[in-house]
Amino acid sequence: MNASDSLSSNGGDTTAASAAGKDAQHTVAPKNKAGDDPNPPTVPAGIPLLDESSALPPAADPEMLIITGMSGAGRTRAAMALEDLDWYVVDNLPPTLLPSLAGMMTADGGGVHRLGAVVDVRSREFFSNFEGVLAQLSENHVNYRLIFLDADDPTLVRRYESNRRPHPLQGDGRILDGIRKERELLHPVRQRADSIIDTSKMSVHDLTRHMRDVVADAADTPLKLTVMSFGFKYGLPLDADHVLDVRFLKNPYWVSELRHLTGRDQPVAEYVLEQEGARDFALGYADLLAPMLRGYLSELKPFVTIAIGCTGGKHRSVAMTELIAKQLRTHDFPVRVLHRDLGKE
Repeated sequence: MNASDSLSSNGGDTTAASAAGKDAQHTVAPKNKAGDDPNPPTVPAGIPLLDESSALPPAADPEMLIITGMSGAGRTRAAMALEDLDWYVVDNLPPTLLPSLAGMMTADGGGVHRLGAVVDVRSREFFSNFEGVLAQLSENHVNYRLIFLDADDPTLVRRYESNRRPHPLQGDGRILDGIRKERELLHPVRQRADSIIDTSKMSVHDLTRHMRDVVADAADTPLKLTVMSFGFKYGLPLDADHVLDVRFLKNPYWVSELRHLTGRDQPVAEYVLEQEGARDFALGYADLLAPMLRGYLSELKPFVTIAIGCTGGKHRSVAMTELIAKQLRTHDFPVRVLHRDLGKE
C-alpha cells in the first residue's frame, strides 16, 4: 500500500466518523433520563415537601419587661421572680443599652425571646435619657412593658434602716432626702408605666406571686418535680423532700430469673406491682401528693424531689417510681424520672 492509498483509507475513516457524528447530532435524546433534566427532583416521589405541605409553628413574639421604680421597693426580688419564670434578666442596666439589648432578642426557641431589664437611678447620669430611650424603643417597634415598683416613704426608710445601706441619692443628707430626690426624678417615668406595684404592705413572697401573675401565661409551670428511685444501702438522697420506703414488698432479687433484670423490665414490674396492695399503694400515694404539690406552687417552692427507696435501688423502687410518676402526670404535673443507683451493683 502506497502513501496515497493510506491517506485515502484514513480519509475514508474520517468521512465515516464525520457522518456518524452528524447522525448523532440529529438524534433526539430520550426524555426523563437521569442527568438530562437541568432541575431534577431532590425529594423521592411520594414524600411531600415540608415547606409546601407543613405549616411552621407560630413564632413567639419577643417581649421585653423593663423594671424600674423606687430604691428599696423590691426591684431585685421582682427580677428574681422573672428568672424563676425562665426570663433572661439584666440588672442595673444603663438605659442607653436597652435598644442594643432588644436587638439581640429572637423569635425562635433557640435564643432569648423574653428579656427583663432592671433600670434605675443607680446608673446615675446614664439615667437622665431614660425617657428618650423608651421613645426609641417604641419607634423600633419593640414589644416592651414598663413596670414601676413603689412604696410609701415610711416603708422605704424602714427597709433602708434594716439593711443599713445608704440611699443612692442621699449623699451627705438623710435617707428621706434621697427618697424625695428619687421621687422627683422618677415622676415622669412613673406616669408612663404600664403597671404600678405598691409593695408597702407586701412581703417578698407576695411580690413574687404578684410578678408571676403579671407576666406568666398558662404555659408557665414553675414547679420542677423529680421522682427518684434509690437504694438505702447507698444512702439517702440529700435533696429529697419526701422519702418513701418500699422494702415492705417482696424482693425480686431472690428470684433467680429476675435478679439480673431491673424494675423497668416488664417481668420485674409485674412481680412487684401484682403483689397484694402494691399497685393501689402506689396510685394512692401519688393521688395523696397531688394537692400538696399544688400547695408548693402557691408557696413558691419551685423544686420538689420525691425519693422512693428499696435495698439496692434496682427492682422494687424502680418499678414503683415509674408507676407513681405516671400517675402524677395524670394530675398535669411535669415529672422527671431519675433512677439514682441503677447500675451500681
